[in-house]
Amino acid sequence: MARRPDQGRGSAILRHAVLALATLVFCIPFIWMLLTSFKSRPDIFNGGIDPWPRQWGIVENYSRILFDVPMPRYLLNGAIVCLGIMALQILVAAPVAYALAKLKFRAARWLLPLIVVALAIPAFLPTLPLYLAFRLTGLISSSSGAFGNYAALILPFSISAFGVFLLRQHFKSVPDELVHAARLDGMSDWSIVWRVMVPHARPAIVAFCIFSVVAHWNDLFWPLIVISDNTYATPPIGIIAFVNESVGGGDYGPLMAAATAVTLPIIAVYLLGQRFMADGMALMGK
Repeated sequence: MARRPDQGRGSAILRHAVLALATLVFCIPFIWMLLTSFKSRPDIFNGGIDPWPRQWGIVENYSRILFDVPMPRYLLNGAIVCLGIMALQILVAAPVAYALAKLKFRAARWLLPLIVVALAIPAFLPTLPLYLAFRLTGLISSSSGAFGNYAALILPFSISAFGVFLLRQHFKSVPDELVHAARLDGMSDWSIVWRVMVPHARPAIVAFCIFSVVAHWNDLFWPLIVISDNTYATPPIGIIAFVNESVGGGDYGPLMAAATAVTLPIIAVYLLGQRFMADGMALMGK
């Protein structure tokens, strides 16, 4: 029996209503954070649960994250670390994924299972050996400087099993005839990776870059271990420093301003790349 048009329209309205409600529930903490960053201290403690500011404190709250602690410097550090990690991950993952997807060699039979196993290893498991290795090389010390601090933050994450697996799945979908034609044109495997495979996998690369940036922008555990100088602190550590050095535990306006400043870049990254997310993950299970 065919469904009536009214039934289809009603189910569509219900689905959209549920999605709109879920979106609202998800966004409420961020909206509350943003509006609280606009409030003055008396308004936060005396204004009840009214989210809309009655006494504005925008200038005071946001000026404190600029001048009380070097929050712009922390944001810059986060950008440097995330971009460095992302660039190295793509530089490593693309050739490895191409080899697993298109080249025939004996080790491929056990390399792919190893990558899948690596996906299941908790990120915290190699912390101690990594710390000892960087300590022995002198990259973690009070005199390591900019190179040592940035290297300690970036290098441990330069190889991503998830990135290799995701790109390998997309490279498998590229016709072998295209690779053979590129070889007939005199292209090397290295050229094929960057001039043929990577452009075809652009949605997957953008999706992976978003995952990578969000994960490492929000990372607190590893930077808290290896950073020897707050000059090179990342945004999460910057918020901790802001709480300890400036606002204490009760001035929520500047604290929410700092949280807003740290959150907005991630939201911007996602909004810019969201149209690639679905395409990038579509071939993940194929």
